[in-house]
Amino acid sequence: MVAVITRRSLVAGAAGAAALPFAGAAGSAQTPLGIGFVYVGPTGDYGWTYAHDQGRKAIEAEFGSKVKTSYVENVAEGPDAERVLRQLATAGNKLIFATSFGFMNATVRAARALPNVWFEHATGYQRAANLATYNARFYEGRAVCGTIAGHLSKTGTAGYIASFPIPEVVMGISAFTLAAQKVNPNFKTKVLWVSTWYDPAKEADAAKALMDQGCDILTQHTDSPAPLQAAEARGMLGFGQASDMRTYAPKAQLTSIVDDWAPYYIRRVRMALDGTWKSGDTWDGLKEGAVRIAPYGDAVPENVRREADRVKEEIIAGALHPLTGPIKDQKGELRVKEGERMTDEQLSKMDWYPAGVQS
Repeated sequence: MVAVITRRSLVAGAAGAAALPFAGAAGSAQTPLGIGFVYVGPTGDYGWTYAHDQGRKAIEAEFGSKVKTSYVENVAEGPDAERVLRQLATAGNKLIFATSFGFMNATVRAARALPNVWFEHATGYQRAANLATYNARFYEGRAVCGTIAGHLSKTGTAGYIASFPIPEVVMGISAFTLAAQKVNPNFKTKVLWVSTWYDPAKEADAAKALMDQGCDILTQHTDSPAPLQAAEARGMLGFGQASDMRTYAPKAQLTSIVDDWAPYYIRRVRMALDGTWKSGDTWDGLKEGAVRIAPYGDAVPENVRREADRVKEEIIAGALHPLTGPIKDQKGELRVKEGERMTDEQLSKMDWYPAGVQS
């Protein structure tokens, strides 16, 4: 079962929230486990939030009457997030997933104030006894996309519509560019920051601006299909984000990174139900299936498909790490030595770009 809690209903406060149909016990035979989700965008964005909501639905399908889920969408990354988290807990949710980087500080404060509730924060790095973190290695999928872009771009320049300069986005831009440069050493990536996760009009304008600057392939770390639709309108090509967006731009989409949160969410809910939940950090990727590559579009020729598949399979096998040295930054400084792989700790704090990125 699921309840959609609007932001307006949350404003009513704890008294109103307490009246919502949730119970606080974790998995007794009579009382379903209350599970809450906090979303930064709408469930219909067909990107990041849509992918998380597919994971929520997978929980319901897996556990049936043992769980009762709810979600609040379009929550701003700031003080409002803490209020939403607290009121989801007051409403009886024992396990709460905060699904955006900007919810981190709010989730830390809520976890500190509510030690009997389990919190999980996507893409964050602060943990506590009742606060776990989880992420996906999106940069691995970006390397597959970069390989395709390196082969197919006629101008040798891709456009990248980016949300915010957090490590998750920075490492994706970097992995995409480095993979493309293995095909075309002169490849460049022009980054346009839009300071939003989801704003179709703004994303479309950014796509048009990048195409006006000579970018003939687009990729994005924003959540609507608008950039792909803008590319299709001009006969250009691009990559989807977080889900398969080919329905919206069947001629333009080369492939898409698909986020599959279902296995992780099912695993963590099962632990909550059987009493084995504990804090920790999980970072899955192509090997675990948390990141998948959507079917290739018609514009990807067979030889390029083989190269993209090779990169994907080598990453899965552990033979290839997309961020392996030598890597020089935009100023020409050697950041990663020959043969060295960036560690997870380095990736989680990455705040620089390789040569060829124009940001």
